Amino acid sequence: MKRIITLDDIIDVYAKLIQRGVSFITSKFSLNTTKRTKSAFNELNIESSNWWIIPKVKERWNFLITGNSQLEYEDFVVKNFLHPTKKLRMLSLGSGICSHELKFAELGNFEIQNIYDYTFPKNYFDIVFFHASLHHFKNLGNLLGFKVKQALKKDGELIINEYVGTNRLQFPNHQIKAINKSLKLIPEKYRKRYKLNFYKNKVYGFGLLRMIIADHSECIESENIMPTIKKYYTTFFEANYGGNILMSTLKDLAHHFIEINDEKENILKQLFEFEDKYLTKYSSDFVFGIYKN
Repeated sequence: MKRIITLDDIIDVYAKLIQRGVSFITSKFSLNTTKRTKSAFNELNIESSNWWIIPKVKERWNFLITGNSQLEYEDFVVKNFLHPTKKLRMLSLGSGICSHELKFAELGNFEIQNIYDYTFPKNYFDIVFFHASLHHFKNLGNLLGFKVKQALKKDGELIINEYVGTNRLQFPNHQIKAINKSLKLIPEKYRKRYKLNFYKNKVYGFGLLRMIIADHSECIESENIMPTIKKYYTTFFEANYGGNILMSTLKDLAHHFIEINDEKENILKQLFEFEDKYLTKYSSDFVFGIYKN
């Protein structure tokens, strides 16, 4: 079901105005789509309250990916899948401020180049890496099945940490209903929105119009990521870490759960269990995977 505009869109525009200022809002009305996308990727000086800032959520991701709540996936990959004595060549596409790539860069040389000016060499890279960027690309068959595939060595690996859910975040009705059911697990005092004077009582979903205006590339072909990868690559390691419920439920509420106590920890435990139960029926919106050429 496509939602053109929702109440959440109006609330989110107001929240962004308070959290990120007028300049951020006006940047979304630029006719230059590249500038709109760059503003979305600008992670510097962001004030927000999204699920990824919650330490317990990060520990959940670590556990679901690595089996250890204290082990981040970059260290897990280096320790278990990369040869420590071999000088590896890695290409990261859509790297933003490179916070994740710099962890890998400790292994060797590192350089940055604009992807629009980049010529993919053949049979050159040991690894091609996407962290929260592949869902911004379209024409995935050409990108993954041709450009990336030929740039990888014959025994090279594609590594992703990605949102792979519905295009443009147009969640199905059963997901919206589940999100609202999970929201009721949070007491009202923890549903006060970040920097706003009202409470989060219901989720309506993302409107298609706002998604396109804010960033025309956002989740443009996200639901095609996994089918395309499965078509051109062999799965070597794959871990699902949900997000179907938590991402939307905790949006604008995450600041309440930075500092933890027994009550808050119990609330998060209930939310985690709720999402786990949901995932027994539906595929995960977020996936970490390593795939062989």
